[in-house]
Amino acid sequence: MTFHEIRFPTDIALGASGGPERRTEIVVLGSGYEERNTPWAHSRRRYNAGYGIKSLNDLHAVIAFFESRQGRLHGFRWKDLTDFKSSPPQASPAEDDQVIGTGDGGQVSFALQKTYQSGSQSYTRPITKPVTGSVLVAVASVSQTEGVHFTVDATTGLITFLAGSIPASSQLITAGYEFDVPVRFDTDYLNIDVGAFRAGDIPDIPIVEIRV
Repeated sequence: MTFHEIRFPTDIALGASGGPERRTEIVVLGSGYEERNTPWAHSRRRYNAGYGIKSLNDLHAVIAFFESRQGRLHGFRWKDLTDFKSSPPQASPAEDDQVIGTGDGGQVSFALQKTYQSGSQSYTRPITKPVTGSVLVAVASVSQTEGVHFTVDATTGLITFLAGSIPASSQLITAGYEFDVPVRFDTDYLNIDVGAFRAGDIPDIPIVEIRV
């Protein structure tokens, strides 16, 4: 499978529905107690882009995008308007938003990640599709400059420090950024009834997150 580094039309994604999905396996014991387990280390997002279509021009744009991705064959970027920053949606990303690692004097590459905290529990999500030009980095609270101190691979989310800027032992590395979700269409068939659409019906255009 290949991945196309192109974002689904943001104005259509703005009206989409969807969110994170988990998979939990539950066994009810004879005593009535439950045993719960999950085979997934990470959640997966699902969306329906149909809710964002407001005109026939929007439909045409989606058809062109769908054909260019060849249905489910190729992945692409999706902007989740509810969760696309290292910071809360209404705040601007800052270089101290997320901890992405601790230096040891030799490690040069660190992967972007986002931690979700609720009470004493947390979940850390890998971020593999940062938005080019949006990544801010600090080492031991000192701002770093992209191209001078580090580089960003916008296709993998990997931060690589350049010679002379490798974090020393115990130095905390933090980052702020915007990001997209890697997804694909979850159908090879767009069932669009133009007559129904004119009457207010919304086509079903399922999209699912993928691992890259």
